[in-house]
Parts: sequence; structure tokens; C-alpha cells
Amino acid sequence: MHDHKSIEIKESWQESKNIESMYFVTATFSEDSKPYFPAHANHYLLAKFNDDSKITKDIEKYQQPKTSFVFNTNSELFERDVDGTMNFVSVYYMEYSKSDEDISDLAMVVSKNDHVRKASTGNILSYSSEPSKFTFPYKDHIVVLEVSSQKSHQSVNKYCEQTRRNVCRKGITMNNLVGLSILEKLK
Repeated sequence: MHDHKSIEIKESWQESKNIESMYFVTATFSEDSKPYFPAHANHYLLAKFNDDSKITKDIEKYQQPKTSFVFNTNSELFERDVDGTMNFVSVYYMEYSKSDEDISDLAMVVSKNDHVRKASTGNILSYSSEPSKFTFPYKDHIVVLEVSSQKSHQSVNKYCEQTRRNVCRKGITMNNLVGLSILEKLK
């Protein structure tokens, strides 16, 4: 949601040393995730940060009816240099427990895709002044893929969907949560 509160937080984060980089993005939520986050927005600020407690305080201070999300990555599967700048972030959730073997298989499959510059696992926190009726049960089983490509957002989204299907062929149930198309780099 783009309003006075979001402008305040954007300006604050642009000046913050806690924020490494920040983007304006369009979010496309999967049909499976919409019941858990019915008050989602179409546009968000996406920021890479150092200290999640500072981010949480800001989000709580500027809480809005539309859901805000904090994705904490706790385990980096890989990071590598790829051509181009990051233009898409795809977020998934795993329905079942993530054993070390599953994570290893996941990393192996995803690493075969040349446009994925970074893959991480982690959790998600959501904030809204109008809480959801349902609790998202997979909040601790999040997979985040950062993708760099010169292709359109639609093409990159299809590429990510193919990656998801390849992971599922390994017997790992990974579902799309949200795709974030980067429209503009703000910091």
C-alpha cells in the first residue's frame, strides 16, 4: 500500500545503515497462499537488512491494514555471480519437514539453473492491523530464490515455476508463495 506511512518508512530505510539494498516490487501471490494473507498488497518495498529487530520495530510502528512481510533467511544454500542484476525474487514454502537430505537435494536442483544467483531457506513473519483468519502453517519452511535475468518478469516467473517443478520431481513438495518482480532499485 502506497500512502503516507509507506513513504515515511521508505525515507527512513533509505537513510538507514541497517538496510543494504531496497527495491520497489510488484507482488504476485499464489492462489494457495491467498487464504492466509487476504489483505496482501500488489506493491511492496523489498529490503535486504542486517538486523531484523530494527525492521520489526519499524513495521510495527507503521502497521497498516495490508499485510507486511519479513523474510528472515537463516541458511544460505548458495550464492554465485551471474550475468545481469537481480530482477525477480521467488518465495516458496515447503509443506513437509525439511531434512538435511531434502535441503541438499533442493540446493542441487536449484543450482543447475544459471539465473538463480542466491538460494536461501528461512522463515516468514507477517504483520497487519487486520489479522488473518488463518495462521500460515509453513512459516518456518520458506525458500527464497534471487534471480538475475534480462528477460521479462513473466519469462522469469515461468523459469522459476520450472525450477519448482524440478524440485518437486525429487519428492520435495515446494509450493509458490509469492513472486516479487523488481520494478525499481531505491537503494
